[in-house]
Amino acid sequence: MQLREKNNDLDEIINTHRPDLKPFEDVYRHLHANPELSGQEEETAKIASDHLQSVGFEVHTKIGGHGVAGVLRNGSGPTILLRADMDALPVEEQTGLPYASTRHVKDKNGADQPVMHACGHDSHVTTLMAAATLLKSARDKWSGTLICIFQPAEEHLDGAQAMLDDGLYKKIPKPDLVLAQHVVTMRAGSVNLRAGPLLTAADSFDVRVFGRGGHGSAPHTTIDPIVLGAAIVMRLQTIVSREVAPGKMAVVSCGSIHAGQSSNIIPAYLDLQLNVRTFDKDVRKRVCAAIHRIIEAECMAAGVEKKPEIKLTDSSPSTINDEKTVDALRETFKPYFGDRLVEMETPAASEDFSLLATAVGAPYVMWMFGGTDHKTWDDAVANGTLNELAGNHSPFFAPVIQPTLRTGVDAMALGALTFLKRK
Repeated sequence: MQLREKNNDLDEIINTHRPDLKPFEDVYRHLHANPELSGQEEETAKIASDHLQSVGFEVHTKIGGHGVAGVLRNGSGPTILLRADMDALPVEEQTGLPYASTRHVKDKNGADQPVMHACGHDSHVTTLMAAATLLKSARDKWSGTLICIFQPAEEHLDGAQAMLDDGLYKKIPKPDLVLAQHVVTMRAGSVNLRAGPLLTAADSFDVRVFGRGGHGSAPHTTIDPIVLGAAIVMRLQTIVSREVAPGKMAVVSCGSIHAGQSSNIIPAYLDLQLNVRTFDKDVRKRVCAAIHRIIEAECMAAGVEKKPEIKLTDSSPSTINDEKTVDALRETFKPYFGDRLVEMETPAASEDFSLLATAVGAPYVMWMFGGTDHKTWDDAVANGTLNELAGNHSPFFAPVIQPTLRTGVDAMALGALTFLKRK
């Protein structure tokens, strides 16, 4: 009886204090049409910080770049941190939406890049803004401290650490719990909540292997780094199949390979960009060691005298949801969302938000919410083509505005209310 009364009470709080979402739909369209690359989120950060100030939060800006932190102190109780990421991707949008991005900007290297919210961070920003409004309106129903973080540079997996390095927890209270959510390719309105491993650890490497350049007509006078690079890429594929135990998860991908400028010149070096995804820390250590071993050994086999350059450029831990926190969330999510609380496979994606929790020893949970149009999803289920739907990082990724936003707002508010002290 007590649990049912609690859930009914939470339902009433959310449905009574949820703001009119029409203005937030406009915010979403604006953010989608005006995306910003990692480290360039100035306009998005201003929209978020101005909104937090307008609803009465204490606001801190320019943390670790364009990071924003809003604090709402509302009496005694736990400190709950809600986080949304802000950055977009260098992707040319092909959704055909009337509010599609046509933006091109210069990246940190001065190269022209198309920009698109191909991972749904515009949804994350908008839903947290609206959830902050809801929770402020309902402040007579709860007590504690609410923190809303708008994080830069998640796609580079260094934005959370940058905020920490810039003294985040010297500016705001340390949280007792950290919560986040992510829009994905599921039926719009649905939510996925799971304990334990959710997202993989990620490690990225920039590699340069050297050869000996020369004329394309005289390969015998050279050491061809293109042939060497091809051998490396093929041999790297054996790590997962031959060095990782069956049943353990690991992915090794080569996302970029480049060498030379002319058909009749054998170049002097070749560049590779590699990406690794793992859950288990021992598997992670083994795979990364194998990458170094294979690259160095292939170079030696090719007769290269100069050692390869292998640089770790990005590294992020796996996301392991706290079991007790998930159990508590399930007690409030299941009655509220009903059969919209669904199961999904664990994605081999990665995140850095967990650092905001582990830096202070706090538990954390991330859940997923769906953004796929109902008819599109149902047709794909009927036709067995779910794997063909546009997913995160696709130029066709286009979450339907509603009920996606309402679901994200309700889930974020409900997540916070599950743990804030009830008045």
